[in-house]
Amino acid sequence: MKKKLWVFVSLVLIAMFAMTGAVSASDLKIGIVCSAAGQNDNGYNQSAIEGAKQVSEELGIDYKVIDATSDVPAALETLAEDGYNLIFSLEYDFEALIKGVGGNKPIAEQYPDTTFVVFNDNPNIDENGNVIHKNVISVLFDVHEASFVAGALSVLVNENNAVLFGEGYHFTDPAKARAIGFIGGTNSNGITVFSYGFIQGINYVAQQLGVKYDYYAKYDAGFSDPATGSTVAGTYYDNGANVVFGCAGNVGDGITSKAKEVGKLAIQVDANKDNQQPGYVLTSVLKNTKVPVYTISKALKDGTLSSMGNLQTYSLSSGATGITDLSVIGEHIQKTDAAAAKWAEIKQQVSDISAKIGSDIKVVNAAIGEKFDPASCPNVVIK
Repeated sequence: MKKKLWVFVSLVLIAMFAMTGAVSASDLKIGIVCSAAGQNDNGYNQSAIEGAKQVSEELGIDYKVIDATSDVPAALETLAEDGYNLIFSLEYDFEALIKGVGGNKPIAEQYPDTTFVVFNDNPNIDENGNVIHKNVISVLFDVHEASFVAGALSVLVNENNAVLFGEGYHFTDPAKARAIGFIGGTNSNGITVFSYGFIQGINYVAQQLGVKYDYYAKYDAGFSDPATGSTVAGTYYDNGANVVFGCAGNVGDGITSKAKEVGKLAIQVDANKDNQQPGYVLTSVLKNTKVPVYTISKALKDGTLSSMGNLQTYSLSSGATGITDLSVIGEHIQKTDAAAAKWAEIKQQVSDISAKIGSDIKVVNAAIGEKFDPASCPNVVIK
């Protein structure tokens, strides 16, 4: 009788388990394939790994990290062969996964029981906008909007730099030259999405003030060499730029170092890096990969992953993107009544602009294929 009762209870538990769709964490594994910047980039990759650690600590799911500096397809295949249920690919390399290369079937097709997550683009749709592989999720961040805010902030600060900053800074007088720079790691939608939003933000305030800005941009700096960032940023600073925005992994470290050296400003990306060179990093445009890694992994654990859409977008309100609170740079504003009043005014202007984005202000989103027309920004001269 007891045996029959135990069998009955077991069947009930199994049925309940099946109904919830939940899966035992001990049966699950997630993998992270880092981009070329590597897992110690203090931003994009590292934030994703922090998400995986949180998943492991809170949900009990095992994880593995691979630095795939050259062969991303091989890393994806290795993890899939080893039974990893969910694989996050942070590199800007989608061809083998989605379309297949060298006569091989797409990796997503070869491993239908594995869910692959890619970032910063939506390559998993055909020319008609239909999903190609059901087991591929594309993650986008509204960094175009955050970059717009950073662009607006850059102009407001640049136009008032003489009031805001004192000793230790050597800004070019805007009356002599108005310029801002951008350095990207690769010419892809995942990078140009930052640049186009940044340009639009610069143009928005420049139009209001009736001024024009030169815009220096490089889109092939790579992600690993700080010396490249220092050299290119130095050229832009020499050409009159007072702010240079870097979207290039460790290359950005060279930009911030050069900013401190010449007494100007840099903008960092992905994580909050305002303290990297305190007083010389104006802000950081946040792209917190920790949020989607945790959210999607939790869906795996809860058994709801299959009902999740193939395109996941993280907005300003999600906490996964935006700019920093400006507290670090705020500590380096001159201790005068005029500087304090102007800084408060600028922060309010930035807040007001942020509130208009999505309604009164439309920002181009290159990550979903929207095209940027330079003619739409007549107050920015792209060099």
